[in-house]
Amino acid sequence: MKEETQRVLQATSKRLPLYYRFIQKLANEGKERVSSQELSETMKIDSATIRRDFSYFGALGKKGYGYDVRRLLEFFRKTLDQDEAVNLALVGVGSLGNAFLKYNFEKNHTTRIVVAFDTNADEDGTMSNGIPIFPPERLEEKLPDFGVQMAVLTVPARAAQDMADRLAALGVKGILNFAPVRLNVPEGVRVHSIDLSVEMQALIYAIRNDEKNSQTPRR
Repeated sequence: MKEETQRVLQATSKRLPLYYRFIQKLANEGKERVSSQELSETMKIDSATIRRDFSYFGALGKKGYGYDVRRLLEFFRKTLDQDEAVNLALVGVGSLGNAFLKYNFEKNHTTRIVVAFDTNADEDGTMSNGIPIFPPERLEEKLPDFGVQMAVLTVPARAAQDMADRLAALGVKGILNFAPVRLNVPEGVRVHSIDLSVEMQALIYAIRNDEKNSQTPRR
């Protein structure tokens, strides 16, 4: 039961930033209250799932009234620490890494890549999009200077575990991993892995499954 609860909470935690983004949009539009059904239609998430997610955090709404938009916005801002800056390190500046440098979480004003590491960087460091890039050999020397809490890992699979070990040893608490490999990290370090090929295969399967279901005659 405990393991099942943990899985549910993990799924909920991944939806929290989405809730915050949509509620922020509603607040900017001047909307004062919203129902779970309205959120469901806007976000394409089942309304029962939304109500269940919100229930983990206490009475955020009232039956028959819905949810106060400003109260929700303030709640999710505090819950997601939107008032506290988070410094990121980017490890691996290939095609995907370059895209991250250019984008640099521009829709999230408190999250920023502040330093990067890449095998093609000059020994003394180079600049790209205002971000200093150093060779991996200088990771232990340079990373502590930037107050980094989390890292984005876009290196080849063969280098991912070694980089994860070094990042964890330097006190990094979270790694967003784009390498197609499972990482082993110490307790207290969280890893979220995104395998783009797996995500694409899952999307293709879902589309084909939808097509099959739409072609199946109803009885």
